[in-house]
Amino acid sequence: MRARDLITPYFKAHGRTIAIGLAALILVDLLQLMVPRVVKWAVDDLTLLVADGATLLRQAAAIAGMALLIGVCRYIWRRCLLGTARFLEADLRNRLLGHLQTLSAGFFDRTKTGDLMAHATNDIQQIRMAAGLGLVALNDAIVLGAAAIGFMLYIHVELTLYVLIPMPLVVLSARLLGRRMHTRYQGVQAAFADLTETVRERCAGMRLIKAHNEEAAARAAVAGVSQAYVDQNMRLVGVTGLFFPLMVMLTNLSLAAVLFFGGRKTILNEITTGDFVAFISYLNLLSWPMMALGWVTNLIQRGGASLERIKRILDQRPEIQAPADPRPLPAVAGRIAFEQVGFGYGGPQGRMVLSDVTLDIAPGQTLGVVGPPGSGKSALLTLVPRLYDPCAGRITLDGIDLRALDPADLRRRVAYVPQEPFLFSGTVRDNILFGCPEHCRSQIDQALAEAALTETITALPAGLDTRVGEKGVLLSGGQKQRIALARALLIDAPIVLLDDPISQVDTATAAVIVAAVRRMAGRKTVIVASHRLAAVRFADAIVSLAEGRVVERGAHESLVAAQGYYAQVHRLQELDHAV
Repeated sequence: MRARDLITPYFKAHGRTIAIGLAALILVDLLQLMVPRVVKWAVDDLTLLVADGATLLRQAAAIAGMALLIGVCRYIWRRCLLGTARFLEADLRNRLLGHLQTLSAGFFDRTKTGDLMAHATNDIQQIRMAAGLGLVALNDAIVLGAAAIGFMLYIHVELTLYVLIPMPLVVLSARLLGRRMHTRYQGVQAAFADLTETVRERCAGMRLIKAHNEEAAARAAVAGVSQAYVDQNMRLVGVTGLFFPLMVMLTNLSLAAVLFFGGRKTILNEITTGDFVAFISYLNLLSWPMMALGWVTNLIQRGGASLERIKRILDQRPEIQAPADPRPLPAVAGRIAFEQVGFGYGGPQGRMVLSDVTLDIAPGQTLGVVGPPGSGKSALLTLVPRLYDPCAGRITLDGIDLRALDPADLRRRVAYVPQEPFLFSGTVRDNILFGCPEHCRSQIDQALAEAALTETITALPAGLDTRVGEKGVLLSGGQKQRIALARALLIDAPIVLLDDPISQVDTATAAVIVAAVRRMAGRKTVIVASHRLAAVRFADAIVSLAEGRVVERGAHESLVAAQGYYAQVHRLQELDHAV
């Protein structure tokens, strides 16, 4: 698919409105071309001393009428062309966001948020300007320019040829400088993405920056990328700053030729004074199409560079897709099996996070996963809802390979609480009900109780309608974690994945959460990964991971007796609890 094919549907969908806008724009151009003719008649009448009050009044009224009609038509074309271009902007932004939601988690691991923000804002704005103002400038360059030249030829052919002498230079400069503009616009857009990401990151981490007195370093980092953005723009200005003055210079050269040769012809009565004045007026009208040629080149090159950047994102294909003929999943018993699973975030060529993992979790069973940081606990959980696919081996649900299932169908059966819970900047209620079907919303009080949130919600100033701030910044880590847990409990899925569910809560709250998880036994298949053994000691089976491999497995008592990693952590946490 070519980049311009992205905006073709916009022109088809709004073709009628665009046609009305172009008709109004062309009418404006034609009316502007008629004004010099009326001025010519008035000047000739004045020069020949045949003008009278009634004639001048009619000519003035004609100009006033054309001015009024120009104003009305100008409103119409701005509304139809510039206003309709906003639909293109909205459609592209919606399409971009919709496509991003189809991409796999690995894409977001590789792509900076600032890049995506730049695509969704600055790039789409440049495309909108190219489609709106660019179309206007292109129309003026063609229609107004050609008509002005036609009227000038009608007045005097030789004088018009003097005016057109610089035209080949205009075309040549547009061709030579246009390619450089395109390349340098791409550099500007890339620098803008870096600037956006740096500013976003510093704003998000402002509390940490202030706590460590790193304001100077943050300013230096922003100043560095700001300077890089300025440097890229200055490189661009080196081209555009040459192009536009060149257009003005060539236009003024034409004006000088008209004054010299046209003035002589007026003196020699080869053309009338009115024709001379009208000719200069048409030359002034022609100066805008010449400028518009430069402007439309500017807009199209900028929009083209942005369109290519958007196309590169839309050309990305999700690594995890639904098969052509997905297996149906009407009811889930909940048996999950890992068969010699290997996984690395960079694919088989990258460092393996999991290696040769084989597990069999029966329906309604609870599996505990422990291990030191970086052992692969979180990675193991992300493979179940197919946020990632294993690089080796396979994972099955009720005997069906996960790759044979529609990911959306699978994820409806999974409630997942990540290690770092994410909250949107709405209310507590909005965040708890996120992803919750209508039928389960009546169970919100039960979910709050099981997540040990009832008293916390009561203490908030507006209860469930309390706003949590960006990423839940107004809440404590434990509160955010319990809101994420309540969200998962409310979904009531047959498979529950909990990544460190009690890492940020006190012992009493942890006990309430563990009790809620224990009540799922027999009803749901639960996988709990945790550093705190209190979250897994009740599990039907527990595995210890080390460097991505299963090094221990068994129940709590047998692992304590085995004197391995689990037993060492158990002793340390028992001592800590005793203190």
